Amino acid sequence: MVAELSRLRDQIDEVDKQMVELLARRLSLVAEVGEVKSKHGLPIYAPDREAAMLASRREEASSKGIPPDLIEDILRRTMRESYASENDSGFKCLNPELRSIVVVGGNGQLGSLFCKLFKLSGYDVKILGSQDWDRADEILADAGMVVVTVPINRTDSIIRQLSNLPDDCILADLTSIKSEPLQAMLESHAGPVVGLHPMFGPDIASLAKQVIVYCDGRNPEMYQWLLEQFRIWGASLHRISAIEHDQGMTLIQALRHFTSFVYGLHLAEENPNLSQLTALSSPIYRLELAMVGRLFAQDAQLYADIIMSSSQNIDMIKRFHARFGDAIALLDSQDKEGFISTFGQVESWFGEFAPRFLKESQTLLRQANDTAHR
Repeated sequence: MVAELSRLRDQIDEVDKQMVELLARRLSLVAEVGEVKSKHGLPIYAPDREAAMLASRREEASSKGIPPDLIEDILRRTMRESYASENDSGFKCLNPELRSIVVVGGNGQLGSLFCKLFKLSGYDVKILGSQDWDRADEILADAGMVVVTVPINRTDSIIRQLSNLPDDCILADLTSIKSEPLQAMLESHAGPVVGLHPMFGPDIASLAKQVIVYCDGRNPEMYQWLLEQFRIWGASLHRISAIEHDQGMTLIQALRHFTSFVYGLHLAEENPNLSQLTALSSPIYRLELAMVGRLFAQDAQLYADIIMSSSQNIDMIKRFHARFGDAIALLDSQDKEGFISTFGQVESWFGEFAPRFLKESQTLLRQANDTAHR
């Protein structure tokens, strides 16, 4: 038995080595693709090409008795690495005549990411950090674009220090709230203005499939090249008004972060054995636990600023608290019929999204289970 297993495992190892060689070849080809895309200004992410390729590979896998989901999982992971490697080829510069880009807060994590991307696209990039304000007039004197990426609680005051920019300079911010920063930029600068919110953190390897929200401010024709530059980087753009954006972020960010904060607080007060808790966890609970733990591995000041950035966030959290109380009342009264009826109402509200989210979550859970160490 041992000899037979050893022989089969040797053959598997040989196949694995061939797979490594094939992946190395694929990444090499991707690097060449990246150079072509960079030369011609093509986006690194082509959704139609990706969808067609995956559909074709799934069909081929099925014809050979291979589960289609298996080949899709492998290819999606490979493509994620491919998108990251395409960054190394740089990107076509869509506005080569632009004067220098000044990133206010460019030494921070998100600022550093955008500095890197602008440099990869061939732009002249300068940084205005917290220690550089004695040289601010010199740094900003010939700016073609100024991007503000500083903590939320300092964004308004920093923007209002930028009142002497060249008239044709584009002024943008990367803040997770939009109404107040956009208004501050419009009041401080008479030239083109746009509000931006990258819906991702600074630790991403590539902008492929990442979303950048933008809110028009003034003279949008003057920053269309910037939006197209984002697309070349691989990002998907979503246009929205500042008011609608902030309403959405109340649910997407403020409420979500606050409930994670409270759940983490509850766990800390209950003080369970965390190692034992993770050992007992199903993939879905481990994933939920990981998302809560992720919050507490980051900057407390950032999340305090996001949650407390507006009164509408607080009002939303209070309404959530009231509904939490209503749900607890169902438990106190052992009202199972009321619980099921309420469940049905929410299920109806989700509509076709419920089965869609079920399918998406199943993929995430499989991936979470794959990475677990028991």
